[in-house]
Amino acid sequence: MAAPTSPVDMLANLFGPGAEAAEIAVPGRVNLIGEHIDYHNLAVLPMALQRRIRIAFRHRSDSRIRAASAGGFALREFDWTARLDPSPQGDWANYLKAAAQAVAGKWGPGRGIDAAVVSDLPPAAGLSSSSALLTAFTLALLRANGIRATFEELMEVLPEGEYFVGTRGGGMDHAAVLEARAGAALLIRFAPLSAGPVPVPAGWSFLVAHSLTHAEKSGALMAEYNSRRTAGARALRKLGFDSYAALIAAHDWDSLKGLTAQLNEEEARCCLHVAGESLRVHTAVRAMRAADADAFASALNDAHSSARDLLRISCPALDALVDAARAAGAPAARLTGAGFGGCAVIFCMAGERARIRAALMRGFYASRAGFDEAQHLIDAEPSAGALHL
Repeated sequence: MAAPTSPVDMLANLFGPGAEAAEIAVPGRVNLIGEHIDYHNLAVLPMALQRRIRIAFRHRSDSRIRAASAGGFALREFDWTARLDPSPQGDWANYLKAAAQAVAGKWGPGRGIDAAVVSDLPPAAGLSSSSALLTAFTLALLRANGIRATFEELMEVLPEGEYFVGTRGGGMDHAAVLEARAGAALLIRFAPLSAGPVPVPAGWSFLVAHSLTHAEKSGALMAEYNSRRTAGARALRKLGFDSYAALIAAHDWDSLKGLTAQLNEEEARCCLHVAGESLRVHTAVRAMRAADADAFASALNDAHSSARDLLRISCPALDALVDAARAAGAPAARLTGAGFGGCAVIFCMAGERARIRAALMRGFYASRAGFDEAQHLIDAEPSAGALHL
């Protein structure tokens, strides 16, 4: 993979000379455990990556927003008003409009920007490239208008802002790419919101591997992604609870399984995944704090089984990749992100990571077209979020 274009140079090439450009950098994230439960206000454990979206921008004197992105995303421009109409589904302009609408909803529309976007995050890979773009563009608009927003204020607008694109997700991605700390995973709780670092033990290591199946949840897979949330919410209502936290507190695992007999098959599967995944997150956090690699690995492996068999968000390529990583000696591997393709996160000891990487290249990737090591096999180092870079 060629070195990313400088966003400052790209800005000058696109829009000509002008005032000195400002820059924003927002990392991607890998979710270690806690899949499809943040939108039910349950705790999750992601960490930020060293791969980032970078934006160079200059403020304008009018309300026009113009932006282009390296990698084939053509120029998009629109006037920033209080209410914006979406572009066609799948158009990257929707993330720019989502950011503008998120800012306008709390602070009002302001002056526009000219912007150039560069990324070394693989798109549609489950590494939060879309939320990183939305967050970065929101921060650029705020800075261009002299607004200093807190983490809490940003979390009021960013998750809901992504609904403009059509994805009914939660707040994990935005919290992770903003608030993560170097050397640590981030335990994010909701209702009320809190986010605190959980240091990664010395000698622990992570690898992110792409299944080479793309999962564009802003496109054709949007309905599949959203259906898991709605099925889980229907289950909660039918069982008579206001929150999954209350449901989990009131029932042990055996009684919960019995309770789901009154649900339809999809609702029961989603409900059991959500409850089980929440318990696994807390197990993984305790294991990380105790440097208990065996317990941590067991939680991750069980999480993949649940995502595959209960939530049904895996795919043959992801399952084959997970199996290949474990066969290569990784204590744990599981899908990460929205699912339906994208990446797996692989847990191993630091001294074994290079060997596991080489085994995957000889095995899983050798027979698959389109593999690019720099894009599809990433050493995942726990890094700082945008508010701490």
